[in-house]
Amino acid sequence: MAEKEDRKAVLARIHGKVQGVWYRGWTVDAANRLGLAGWVRNRGDGTVEALFAGPADAVDRMLEACRRGPSAAIVSDIAVEPVRDPGPGVFEQRPTQ
Repeated sequence: MAEKEDRKAVLARIHGKVQGVWYRGWTVDAANRLGLAGWVRNRGDGTVEALFAGPADAVDRMLEACRRGPSAAIVSDIAVEPVRDPGPGVFEQRPTQ
């Protein structure tokens, strides 16, 4: 019998030149390829915020990818904090907050 997968959920705030460079669309594509649940949105302060949930190794790979982002992005920092796992679901783009 297979063990229950090791799940992880984090809230990431990405700083730098991350708005107006297709960061959210890139994040949706990358998270869906990794089978993650959650969301991504622009923040009024110029950052991008994302909740990633799923297998721990996939979440870690997504966070590493976020440090690079799409080609036009310049990521200066990522603040990450653990959050409650929302469970399986889709990964979507949400409106700016």
